[in-house]
Amino acid sequence: EQYFAATMTGQKGMRGGKNGNYPGEHAYQRQYTLADVYAEYAVVPHYDFAYAKYLDYSYSVVDDWYGGPNGEYGITRTSMAPLLNHESIDAIPEMKAIYLLMFDYSSIEIADLYGPMPFTAFLNNKDQPPFPFEAQSDVYKKVFTHLERILACLHHFTEQPEWYQKKVLDLMHSNLLIVDKNATVDTWIRFANSLKLRMAIHMVKVEPALAKQYAEAAVADGVIESLADQVGFYPSQYSGSHPLYTISETWNDERLNASFESILMSLKHPYANALYEKNGGQLGDLAASKKTVGIRSGVRTGAGQSASSNPFINYSRLRPTMIQKAPLYIFKWSEIDFLRAEGALRGWNMGGTAQFFYERGIDNSSCLDPGSSAHTGLAKQLANYKNLASAVDYTYVDPLGKTESMPSVTKIGVKWNEADDKETKLEKIITQKYIAIFPNSFEAWGEMRRTGYPKTFPVLNPNQGDGSLKYGELVRRMIFPYSDDASIVEIQKTGLPALSKDNPQSLGDKQGTRVWWDRPTGNF
Repeated sequence: EQYFAATMTGQKGMRGGKNGNYPGEHAYQRQYTLADVYAEYAVVPHYDFAYAKYLDYSYSVVDDWYGGPNGEYGITRTSMAPLLNHESIDAIPEMKAIYLLMFDYSSIEIADLYGPMPFTAFLNNKDQPPFPFEAQSDVYKKVFTHLERILACLHHFTEQPEWYQKKVLDLMHSNLLIVDKNATVDTWIRFANSLKLRMAIHMVKVEPALAKQYAEAAVADGVIESLADQVGFYPSQYSGSHPLYTISETWNDERLNASFESILMSLKHPYANALYEKNGGQLGDLAASKKTVGIRSGVRTGAGQSASSNPFINYSRLRPTMIQKAPLYIFKWSEIDFLRAEGALRGWNMGGTAQFFYERGIDNSSCLDPGSSAHTGLAKQLANYKNLASAVDYTYVDPLGKTESMPSVTKIGVKWNEADDKETKLEKIITQKYIAIFPNSFEAWGEMRRTGYPKTFPVLNPNQGDGSLKYGELVRRMIFPYSDDASIVEIQKTGLPALSKDNPQSLGDKQGTRVWWDRPTGNF
């Protein structure tokens, strides 16, 4: 029971929890801000921080920030690995399977951000160096093997004695936080298969046959397929708020990105004038509260968090009523439907057509708490939104004149058209997925790297990074998040060779080095 209790800290750490608390602003900011910027959801409207190093430009290399996601992962893995290695946990295999699933989920998120990682050393609860890095491709293979074992174990649960089943369900309901308190083993089976499906789609360019095999198996066995199956934290259930509420509203640390503005406006999405407030104060000739307006990625913003001294604070912030009680999803139903839509587009058996999953994904794409009346109202708007045949002309105009006006690069509509070519259909799927999974920037940035969608404005001043990027290029990975002497030695010994194993064109530990599944080839 002591070990079970310790893992609650790790579960909360999956989405910005710290010191045993539910997700909070400080940890969430370190975990997600850099990915929010890379996904072009957000821009940090000031470059100076009281308790962190300056983030001068969107692509600046700052260890305080690129180490943030790994720091939160450390909370998760160090709370779960002791239990996974405890001599008694094998007597409760279903609980071991579920904790291993959460460990694997978080490990894949980290591998997708950085590439190689010391996966086996972490899993074995090793506490002294060396911590050998493993190639991202090897981490994927090991997690797929785990998933097969996890699923076999969970499926066997119904064959256990009735007294045993009751005891395990009691343990689940009292110790597992990211699912409904009355969840059954079926919820975790769907979670495991959803992770398998996500990973399969990620690797479609490097292992297409295996990707198809894993994706079809996951769907056949059962993935998330209802709002009740979704996995995550619901602030309405623990009297909390989404951390972005404070980060945006109180700290003034995130503002709308011009690319996201352009996408929403071009597609006349219901979020266009609902997800963000209009400008908070005078911006050049633009009077206060006149327009939803974002900041171009790569602009050097101002100093300070007060609009009186830094005009960038007056760009659009998140609307409190939209974000305050928004769930922090581990897995959202709409994401799974968009994964299935892409699989069906590729000719895989996903249990339905690409159009069906695409449209159902839009239907359930709201970021609002499904239990709220506002969620119901937004769902009605999304039903009409699906009929937009073509994008509208829209030009981003910077009211401060710091950047040139930029016509939207989103030229597709929303309405499904069976006559479209595969590339256009994929762009529609990924663009709607990008909007639907907001603010999950880990996955949004990953899909941008993998597919090139949604189309966004080029980042200005990419040379302010580590010198490995050209104008218009995305950051392809976060650089290794370790600065201690032992890790620096290990990076040279095993980290860089692991990068090269997955990418023979590796530039080394650079922003421009592609991770294993990110290939500069066509999508089909």
